[in-house]
Amino acid sequence: MSVKQGLLALLAEEPMYGARLRSEFEARTGGTWPLNVGQVYTTLARLERDGLVEPVGGSDDEGRIAYRLTAAGRSEIESWWLTPVDRDSTPRDELVIKLALAVTSPGVDVPRVVQTQRTATLKHLRDLTRLKSRASDEPDARDLAWLLVLENLLFAAEAEVRWLDHVESTLSRMPAAALRSTGAVGAAAEHDAPRARAASKGGRS
Repeated sequence: MSVKQGLLALLAEEPMYGARLRSEFEARTGGTWPLNVGQVYTTLARLERDGLVEPVGGSDDEGRIAYRLTAAGRSEIESWWLTPVDRDSTPRDELVIKLALAVTSPGVDVPRVVQTQRTATLKHLRDLTRLKSRASDEPDARDLAWLLVLENLLFAAEAEVRWLDHVESTLSRMPAAALRSTGAVGAAAEHDAPRARAASKGGRS
């Protein structure tokens, strides 16, 4: 979600000034995507330029200016609620890019990269699970909003662990010749060493 739609959604409820927009956005999403005030006011300036918001009167005693939606702004946010999120454009994912580069870069211990990330993702998953265990059994609207965000993060972390398991399995099945140019061959052999030793012991018994 862009900051633009987030601010329009909040302003659809009532006029707000920048600092409150920031605090409302962060409160409703559990602080998962923090904003800074400068980002909020830059976005508000663009929304005003595009005729989607307008200031309400002058500034208050603290110099703050509240904004409200224009008719065009209200039409924009009502359309956004009913428009599916575009999945045609693939967002950049640092982990995917890292592994795509790792498997094509000589000298990189790819299985170690995968295992290191898997350990970190499992820790993140445990932390998220602990957070969810503290959630209220009867959430109010704001608690529910945070719970939905939290569950999305949980599902994403679980999916990442499954994908990393798949990557690890794929690497272990690749022929040595395919990995030799990347340096993953030595790491893959090290990854398979326990199974090789077990098989060797079985053959001697």
